[in-house]
Amino acid sequence: MENRDRRIFIKKLGMLGAATGLSSLLPFDVLAAEKKEFFKISLAEWSFHKALFGGKMTNLDFPLRAKKEFGISIVEYVSPFFNKNETDAAYLRELLTITKNEGIQNHLIMVDGEGDLGDLDPVKRAKAIENHYKWVDAAKTLGCITVRVNAAGSGSEQDVKTAVVDGLGRLTEHAKKSNINIIVENHGGYSSDGKWLSDVMKQINSSYCGTLPDFGNFKISADKQYDMYQGVKDLVPFAKGISAKTFKFDENGNEPDIDYTKMFKIIHDAKFTGIVGIEWEGDGFSEEEGIKKTKALLEKVLKQYS
Repeated sequence: MENRDRRIFIKKLGMLGAATGLSSLLPFDVLAAEKKEFFKISLAEWSFHKALFGGKMTNLDFPLRAKKEFGISIVEYVSPFFNKNETDAAYLRELLTITKNEGIQNHLIMVDGEGDLGDLDPVKRAKAIENHYKWVDAAKTLGCITVRVNAAGSGSEQDVKTAVVDGLGRLTEHAKKSNINIIVENHGGYSSDGKWLSDVMKQINSSYCGTLPDFGNFKISADKQYDMYQGVKDLVPFAKGISAKTFKFDENGNEPDIDYTKMFKIIHDAKFTGIVGIEWEGDGFSEEEGIKKTKALLEKVLKQYS
């Protein structure tokens, strides 16, 4: 069958399928093209935190290693590894050139150490908000669409929630002007309480504000742990990314303390589609091996939904 005839045939067959509901009549390649991928895999820079803190690699090395060593073309940066170069235009241009030349997607920047967006002191809270502006600018320059922040503060659960809604909401309104999302990871304290953080999201109620559920960060305090599966279920409706944390692996390549099958059923059932970041944080394997094993585990999950 010639190409033109084939196109006409497929078009007619597609119209027939739509009219009769008989999607099984459509060729496999047509159906596959219409099927949306569950998730794409990215690499979080924190997976290399030992090498980075140890001076064995730099922030500029990170995206190239992700692509060349692991075949991952989507990257997630972590603010301390910029070494205070986040406002250096030449540095950001160099990083952008590296990633563009290699076809690497700069996805997000995880920001820490810029003050508490839930500080009960309005002056300190305003300062924390402003401290994040430079990261919104850096994200825009690099072509990232998202900045991950922390919903932190000291005080009662309700008082901190009120302050976070204000601080996070105001930062979101600022970032919205640059079409940058502001997302919050469950990262200790009240933010590791899935119900608390999901309520913050509901109150802010902005399409530019969301969550980054992390499988390994549901410890609220030294003696209080939030159920990780319930936490992901609470946060995934607002998720603009997933942080797939791993600490160890068994002989079958599974994370023995995190049921990835159960976790991704929750995520899939919530109709999440987007980017899932590898974040290896264990000690039993090298950083390189931990990344490879986490990638293999995620690829195994993807096969279950293909």
